[in-house]
Parts: sequence; C-alpha cells; structure tokens
Amino acid sequence: MNKKLGYGILILLLIAFAIYRYAYQEHRNISNEKATYTITIPALKKEFSTNDSLAFAKYQDQTIALTAKITAVDFENKAIILENKVFATFNDSLPKGIISGKTATIKGRFLGYDELLEEFKIDQSSIIR
Repeated sequence: MNKKLGYGILILLLIAFAIYRYAYQEHRNISNEKATYTITIPALKKEFSTNDSLAFAKYQDQTIALTAKITAVDFENKAIILENKVFATFNDSLPKGIISGKTATIKGRFLGYDELLEEFKIDQSSIIR
C-alpha cells in the first residue's frame, strides 16, 4: 500500500512540475532571435488590406524586421514611429543617434494592426543597423 501511495505522489509531483514549467516558460529574447520575416511597410499594409485575418495569423507574435524612415521619436516612452505606419517600442532606452528622418532597420515582435489608427504595433524592438 505504501509503495502505491509513494508512486502516486511521485506521479502527481511530476505532473505538477510539468504544468508549472509549461505555464511559467522563460520569456523570449527577441533581440537574440533571427527575424522570421523581413518585409517592407507597403507590403505589410497590402497583406492586411487583402486579408487581415490571414495576415494576422501569419505575423502575430513573430519576429519581423523592417527597414523604414523614422518619422517620430518618443524618448520618454522609448518608442519610435516608422513612416507614420509602425509604432515600435523598445525595452531599454533608445539607442543613441536615433533621429527623425533617418532610415533604420528594426527587429521586433509583431503585436498587431490598429485599424482605427491604421498603425502596426511592434514591441521588444532593437535596431539592427
């Protein structure tokens, strides 16, 4: 009887540990990941105009890289806006040398498309070059 109880407790502990590891996974480090998609803003906009649900399923939570002109910089909120269409936030402070009018390539996690503002959202961004 004691053996069965011991095995039962061991199995329950293993199941509990597996559930804990699944629920509390380590956070992704987007800056270390390779971009799944490298795309331009007009191409991204075209995909969302054609079929937004299919495009959302394709890009949601994926690491993407975009090269575009910086149109606004918000140092307080650690964010930049690319070509008035992409709102990208950074985890850390913005890199030095970020100015409006400069072209930059950023990599980050795609969050979605805001239809009201007609703006794409990216977080955990980093400057590639």
